[in-house]
Amino acid sequence: MRAMLPHRANLSRKVRDLVREHRADLRTRTYGNADLNPPAGPYEVVLVTASDGARLRVHAYGPADGDVIVLVHGWTCCLEYWNPQINAFAGEYRVIAYDVRGHGESDEGTAPLTIDQLADDLADVLDAVLQPGRRAVLVGHSLGGMTIQAWAGRYPQRVRRQLLAVLLTNTAAGDLIAETTVVPFFNRGIAKLPFLVGLLGLSAPILFPPILPVTWVFRRQIMSLAAVGDLAAFGLNIVRSCPARVRGRFGTLLSYLDVGRGAAKLTVPTTVIAGSADDMTPPVHSERIVEMLTATGSLDGYRILPTGHLGNVEAYREFNAELDRIAKSAFGIPARVVGA
Repeated sequence: MRAMLPHRANLSRKVRDLVREHRADLRTRTYGNADLNPPAGPYEVVLVTASDGARLRVHAYGPADGDVIVLVHGWTCCLEYWNPQINAFAGEYRVIAYDVRGHGESDEGTAPLTIDQLADDLADVLDAVLQPGRRAVLVGHSLGGMTIQAWAGRYPQRVRRQLLAVLLTNTAAGDLIAETTVVPFFNRGIAKLPFLVGLLGLSAPILFPPILPVTWVFRRQIMSLAAVGDLAAFGLNIVRSCPARVRGRFGTLLSYLDVGRGAAKLTVPTTVIAGSADDMTPPVHSERIVEMLTATGSLDGYRILPTGHLGNVEAYREFNAELDRIAKSAFGIPARVVGA
């Protein structure tokens, strides 16, 4: 029996290594659509350690002295989720993307998982990538947008000191279970989704095997049926790269998440983008954020794109054009058309 213990330990380690390699493969696959592929150019690894000692994977693309764009991904994603934006903007800007703790190759850490901790992680990343006196354009998708709102509410004195503009896409400030339309028939004007049912769904360590029924449901409920081919495959592979346990743990966080009026602390020009077919964070969420920004005088624009929840992938050309407009305005650069 004792002789078998090292064998079992080695087998367990080999299985973990194979799983890690598989997840890395899902993040770094290549596609016929080169805009979705990992950036061809070199990148710099920025060393960032969070307050609890968690090591965050942070990549910097583009010229070291370029104007800075920082990208914060959402639930079950990773920094490669931003490939369509990194490929479009890293030739001109210093583009920063990082793995949220527990996602990609970032540590989960030992601190309790709270939105305040994610806000602190973002603060650490900004401090690491922004030289004194430099300010960035900050972009957040889904949980990334919620993290930005939480960061602004937690560190309002940093907003004008570190930012020039913000872009929030497919995100919310709270009440996710009360508004989601992912579950058929619920929250569509007839029956409300019971909180416990929503909590069980979000916190479940769900797997997404790459079989036809799962692919169809993913496109129908998370993306949109208009997302086909490489776009659908890329979105599903990125989400599948997240460990199921991490997916469930962060789903619990999202179930109770409330960033209050954090958006009202975004006192720099802020643009909001929603997806007309987004069942995860329907446009009603964006409209509430827009109301806060309007009252503050910070609203720079509001657009609804014909997408599901992965808007900056599903309609990446339209999204990139909006980000290009924001960046040019923020950094005082004459406008041009991305990809022209």
